[in-house]
Amino acid sequence: MGDGEQQVDAVVIGMGPGGEEVAGRLAEAGLAVIGVESELVGGECPYWGCVPSKMMIRGSTLIAEARRADGYAGSATVTPDLGPVAKRIRAEATDNWDDKVAADRFEGKGGRLVRGSAVLDGPGRVRVGEDTFVASRAVVVASGSAPVIPPIEGLADVSYWTNREAISATRAPTSLVVLGGGAVGVELAQMFARYGSEVTVVEAADRILALEEPEASEVVAAALAEDGLTVRTGAKAVHVSREGGDAVVRLEDGTSVRGAELLVSVGRRARVKELGVDSVGLDPDARALEVDDRMRAGERLWGVGDVTGVGAFTHMAMYQAGIAVADILGKAGEPADYRGLSRVTFTDPEVGSVGLTEQAAKDKGLTVRIGTAQVASSARGWIHGPGGAGVIKLVMDDAAGLLVGATSAGPWGGEVLSMLTLAVHAKIPVATLKTMIYAYPTFHGGVLDALTDLDG
Repeated sequence: MGDGEQQVDAVVIGMGPGGEEVAGRLAEAGLAVIGVESELVGGECPYWGCVPSKMMIRGSTLIAEARRADGYAGSATVTPDLGPVAKRIRAEATDNWDDKVAADRFEGKGGRLVRGSAVLDGPGRVRVGEDTFVASRAVVVASGSAPVIPPIEGLADVSYWTNREAISATRAPTSLVVLGGGAVGVELAQMFARYGSEVTVVEAADRILALEEPEASEVVAAALAEDGLTVRTGAKAVHVSREGGDAVVRLEDGTSVRGAELLVSVGRRARVKELGVDSVGLDPDARALEVDDRMRAGERLWGVGDVTGVGAFTHMAMYQAGIAVADILGKAGEPADYRGLSRVTFTDPEVGSVGLTEQAAKDKGLTVRIGTAQVASSARGWIHGPGGAGVIKLVMDDAAGLLVGATSAGPWGGEVLSMLTLAVHAKIPVATLKTMIYAYPTFHGGVLDALTDLDG
């Protein structure tokens, strides 16, 4: 060993949900583990992502539900205030984004936390500042992802928000322009609109939520319109400036939109280039760290989470973490199977999806059969009344008689998704699903209506 080199069993680069899970479990197994984190242990999810954003969305949904009471269950006057939610977020994030609880949790399992930015320095070698750690068993890359900042003229010269600034807000801006109509963009756009912001969403594709089924996009677009948002689709931003304090976004068609704040939400990129992957024979310009079905990326090298490019979700990072840990410890386990990968967009109504969309299934050469059911037409949808719009869509591989994809857009669509995820993951025959007894009146009962529609 050279000067400044330390021998350990494993090094985990990035202590987000997946990295923390891997590092903690390896430490509990008795390995000498170094966990390296340049920001906060726990990663994006508990501080600026999944958890606080859903807290904000929950508050905005309460506002919307109160407003729906008028003419249906009496009357209600609502005064939106982001302050209580902002206070709750700061408490959840452990006193203004302090990761002591998470750091202590890891070190309590026997691991050692090192603060700093990690760089690979050859097989099994990780450099952090002046220190080099030599891992005899494993290096696990869980470096996560960062917001994509598009190369729009003028954008680099003006102040703008990413999800972090949006989550850190203590009051809703008077007006907001959201660049990007994907899941995060529309979630935050609807939330701020309900707290009183005048919101415009700019999306270059021909519809919002372009990765979802078109029917789901229509459901959410209608909900955003009802909340008073302006949505510009097929609109490419070509220039950004600040005029009179407002962010002004000029579009390709010559028109402009403006807002007191600008939220950039056009996607995320895997953190690969800054890792020194060329030192282990990998391409630093790759879109993601390529891993096999055991999460192996090379000699004594594994990857988990956003950096692998397989769905930027906390639940994906945790799933991959379990596979990597088993492989590192030499335990038998199932290889990665993404057939039943599920996701939820937490708009109101929610969009829950699993597996392939209709178009993706056709692109794979499958002969598909489609079944749909309108949530509002079901007994529960009618009972629900305001806010009860939605659709359940099933994508069946006609030859196999199995669902390969499904969407549940509607109230609690993410919860209705659970049975559809099970059906896709476990390859439950459609014929078997049709024989189930569905509780009445429920939202999940609409799945039976969609199954019936498969028969045409």
